[in-house]
Amino acid sequence: MHELIIEAGRTERQYWRDLWKYRELFYFLAWRDLLVRYKQTVVGVAWSLIRPFLTMIVLTVVFGKFGKMPSGGVPYAILVFCGLLPWQFFSTALSESGNSLVTNANLITKVYFPRLVIPASSVVTSFVDFVISAAFLVLLMIWYHFAPSPNILFLPLFVMLAFAASLGVGMWIAALMVEYRDFRFIVPFIVQFGLYISPVGFSSNVVPEQWRPLYSLNPMVGVIDGFRWAILGGEQAIYLPGMIVSVLGVVVLLLTGIRHFRNTERTFADVI
Repeated sequence: MHELIIEAGRTERQYWRDLWKYRELFYFLAWRDLLVRYKQTVVGVAWSLIRPFLTMIVLTVVFGKFGKMPSGGVPYAILVFCGLLPWQFFSTALSESGNSLVTNANLITKVYFPRLVIPASSVVTSFVDFVISAAFLVLLMIWYHFAPSPNILFLPLFVMLAFAASLGVGMWIAALMVEYRDFRFIVPFIVQFGLYISPVGFSSNVVPEQWRPLYSLNPMVGVIDGFRWAILGGEQAIYLPGMIVSVLGVVVLLLTGIRHFRNTERTFADVI
């Protein structure tokens, strides 16, 4: 005869161990999302290049040609694309992870696994788009005969910061989307509005000094500034107080995102 012992708190202690235990499900979901995204498409993987390329052209014309924004001595197209890289990663991860739980409703209601696997796999899928787009940045720099800064050794740190910001906000949106389906209309607005209040089409150096700490409450400000500093160097210096504010904002988003997701996770199967 088998004896079942229910011990308070045991599931909580095993949760993070279960994340590793279900790693194959994580790989499967990420791979499935990639196949769904690119299978039976006309341009396939090239869409990951076309979208940022067209956005770069629009922002370069609007802010560079018409707005006469300073570029700090670098080609304006490169300045914009260095900002687009982390922003596209963040916005794609936000959209994909936000819908991830609702999309996988059948899986959630039928079998146990740490639900955190689902939005995390969506962020990883978005990271693949980021890597593909980064290849275009290399071609762009070759075209303009622009060599990267030695600061590029620090680029992985800002990639990790972008990943943390994407995962933190993604978990918030994913959990809220289960309970409030209206968020599927709010997320596109957040992405569109965030593109223009983040320093994607311009350098954050144009923001008046007294407003920069407040402006840095947007966590993507520090991420984008960090990318530009690492890749371009030169006049793209990091505003240290603003960077500290942005990093703290990312940490808060990540920790509160995990906490909120874990607190609501047990109700997903009932609500969804």
